[in-house]
Order: sequence, then structure tokens, then C-alpha cells
Amino acid sequence: MGQIIVNFSDFICGYPLFFWLIGGGIFLFIYSRAVSLRHFGDSIRALRRSGGSGDGEISSLQALFGAISATVGMGNIAGVAIAIVVGGPGTVFWMWVSAILGMATKFFEGALTIMYKGRTREGELRGGPMYVIMEGLGKKYKPLAVLFSCAASIGCLSMLQANQTVEAVIALTPESWLTGGGFWLRLGLGIAITAIVSVVIIGGIRSITKVASRMVPVMVSLYLVLVIAVVVMNLDKVPGVFASIFREAFSLKAGIGGLIGVALTGARRAVYINEAGAGTAMMMHGASRSKDPVHEGFVAMLEPAIDSGLICTLTAIPIIMADCYHVEGVQGLSIAMASYDVLLPHVGKYVLMLLILFFAFSTMFSYSYYGRVCTEFLFGAKATKYYEWFYLLMLLVASVLSVGVAISIEDIAFAFMTLPTIFTIVKLSPKVLAALRKWEAGN
Repeated sequence: MGQIIVNFSDFICGYPLFFWLIGGGIFLFIYSRAVSLRHFGDSIRALRRSGGSGDGEISSLQALFGAISATVGMGNIAGVAIAIVVGGPGTVFWMWVSAILGMATKFFEGALTIMYKGRTREGELRGGPMYVIMEGLGKKYKPLAVLFSCAASIGCLSMLQANQTVEAVIALTPESWLTGGGFWLRLGLGIAITAIVSVVIIGGIRSITKVASRMVPVMVSLYLVLVIAVVVMNLDKVPGVFASIFREAFSLKAGIGGLIGVALTGARRAVYINEAGAGTAMMMHGASRSKDPVHEGFVAMLEPAIDSGLICTLTAIPIIMADCYHVEGVQGLSIAMASYDVLLPHVGKYVLMLLILFFAFSTMFSYSYYGRVCTEFLFGAKATKYYEWFYLLMLLVASVLSVGVAISIEDIAFAFMTLPTIFTIVKLSPKVLAALRKWEAGN
């Protein structure tokens, strides 16, 4: 049964998901007349405006940080390494392309979640694909809202983040500590992870975004400093890095790797990187006090630029520099750590380890909120406390067990999240385009 689940995950999360997400992104990019390129400057300027004082719990900027804290995670390191191992440096170019398409998708997501907020059974205002479906498409489409909520409550359990955090720590642990297969070390790390996450998520969305608004700038800045240090110490290799990216972007290897690598990273793992089309960011931006759909769309549009553009590029540079990606099989995190060990001997992999912890915890914090919103839609507010306990339990389970099948289940869940989300965005895209044209006419 486990192998059947893994095989099904490999199938549905490969080319079917790739064409569904990328196809939707291409349509929205063309339909909006390249909104992600034409209005990139406006999206930066939107950060200086509040967007209004409507019903909501957080500001647009806090929503941005909350969404980025969810998307910037293990995929930005392990996923990028996998793509380069499979397809070579040229795959980085295709990541940039997918980031531009993802920005267009995120613009529509951010706008729609403000246009079509809904109310919970208790009367609280909420946002997210399930509410956009109910308010924008009508009650006859409720099965799609239920499908998304069920899939997201499973897909946002963060088992992958918890498991790989433990794996990363164990990779740097002295062998003498790994008696008994390292079970007690895994258990101890799992308890520590669960305790830290519980302190933050029990405080709800305000607590999560408060922590995220402090963590995101720090972890992105530290990552930038780390890469700058690597670049400064290896300046002679920088021209070769970018030359190889553009040289191999259209080569046969990168052509295959651009599809396979982006199918692995862009369809299966980059759903975790920028989540464009998955609908998760719609729940975070749905908590914003903004009343202007176009403003919120511009803010949301920055997320793929930061995670799939900036962070993934910062990850790729050292990996290509170190030239450690010529290995058999598909490897991710170990390649990234080996690259830093080559470029910054003795300290590089430990600094990267610290940043990996930042990335993983930021994702675990925000994912808990997503699952909570979905549970609230399905069963009401009283059920959310049970989901929080279930969420924390799954972090502990993921820490002590091999979760290959569980990760496949998570991947399948994300694939099913994209089905109603992309359908809804495309169907309601004329409403967003009309709002954008009105905004353009007034500016």
C-alpha cells in the first residue's frame, strides 16, 4: 500500500501537476498583459501603503511576511539542489521564468481573497480559496471548497519540514551520539521542535505574523550575508556561474533538466517554494485589513520574486561554484551542505545549518494557521484546537519515523489543493482584470 501511495504521488505530482500549474500561470501572465513585469515597481511601492482599514487581523505587510515565512523553507535549499543535480546550472534560468509566472498567479490570488471574503459559522470574517469559491462562484461549487479544505488540512502538516530539520541536525551529529539508530536523539529533537512551534502557534495569527515579521527579514538578510561572503572569497568563479546558467539554459541537458528539474522543483517541490496556485497565501492575505484588491495583489506578487527568485538564486550560486552537484541519483540538502563545506571550510555547513532551522521553523509556524483556517471552515472554530494538537503530534511523529509515505501523502494533498485553486482563479480572473484596469485608469 505504501508503494502504491508513493507511485501515485510520483505520477500526479510530476507532469500532470507541472502542466496544470505552469499552464495556469502562462494563461494568467498573458491574460493580465504581463502584470508581474509591468507592475513590479508598483508592488514595491504598495508596501508603503496600508491598503485600507477594513475587517481583518493583520496588515498587508504582515500578511506578506507570514506568507513568505511559509514558502521560504527546505524547498529553497534542497529543491534547488535537486534541480541542479538533475538538469545542471541551466535549470536556474527556468526557475526565474517560473517565478515570473508565479508572480502573475499570486497577483490574482491576493486580489481575489480580498474581493471575496467569507464568514465562518461563528460569523468571523476569513479569506482563502474555500471562501472565494463560496462567495465568488456560488454554493453549487461547495464540493470544490471542501476538497481544498480537506487537502490543505493534510498538506499543511509540515511533516517534511520537521523530518528534514531532524535529518539536518543528525547529519552534523557525532556518531557516538547515534546509539540505537539515533532514536532517542530524534525523539529529543522532535520534542524540542514541537515545543518551540507550540509556543508560537497557540497565540494564533497575530502571534504567528508577529514572529514572522521579525524572522523573515533576519533570515533573508543572514542568507544574503552568507552568500556574499562566499562570493567575495571566490570572486574569480562568479562570471563562470552566470555564464553556465545562461549557456546551459537552452542546451539539451538543461532542456530536459528544465522540464524534469522544474517538474521536480517547480511542480512537486516548488509548490512548497512559492506555492503559487496552491491557495495557501490566499488564507494569509485573507486576514489582511486591506480593502483594495489590487493593492493586496501587488503585495502578494512579491512572494515568488523573493522565494523563487532571490532565495533560490542565492542557493544556486554556491552550489554551482563548488561544483559538487555531479553525483549519481537525486540528492538535495547534502549537496548544499557539501558545497558550503568546500567554499567555507569548517564553518560554512554549520552556518547553513542555522539558517535551515530558521527556514524550517518559519514554515511550520505559518502552515499551522493554514490548517486551522481549513478546519474552521469544515467543522467550526471549536474544532481548531483539536487540529492544533493533531498538527503538533504529526511534527513529533515525523521527527522519529521514516516518513517517505507520509511525505508522498503530503505531496498528493498539495496537488489536490491546486485543482480547485487554479480553476477558481481562472474562472474569476475577469473580475480581477476589471479591477486592475480601473486602478490603472486612476493612476
